[in-house]
Amino acid sequence: MDILGTSLRVCVDDLDAAVPVYERLANSEAARFRQGPVEVAAVGPFFLMSGPEGHLAVLGKVAATLAVKDVGEAVSDLQAVGAEIVAGPSATPIGRSLVARHPDGTFFEYVDRQGG
Repeated sequence: MDILGTSLRVCVDDLDAAVPVYERLANSEAARFRQGPVEVAAVGPFFLMSGPEGHLAVLGKVAATLAVKDVGEAVSDLQAVGAEIVAGPSATPIGRSLVARHPDGTFFEYVDRQGG
């Protein structure tokens, strides 16, 4: 699988206040969307997330989001190394995603820009 980039996940209390800070730091405009009850702003290499504490606690366990060319290909490679697919693949507003637990116990999200 080709890993095209990495995004850091940041949980914030006030998304509206955080977005301008990260836009300035990343010199990039935010793309905002919702994923269930969680509001997300993608700003450069950051995914800012705000929402109910219970949802953020789960999302906070994911170490990073990795952009890949094809989530389907990622599934094969992840399974080949003994990773467990714990969520997805599923469609998102920008492509497809899945969450996997690597054999060492670390959780990562994998995303692509393919249609769901």
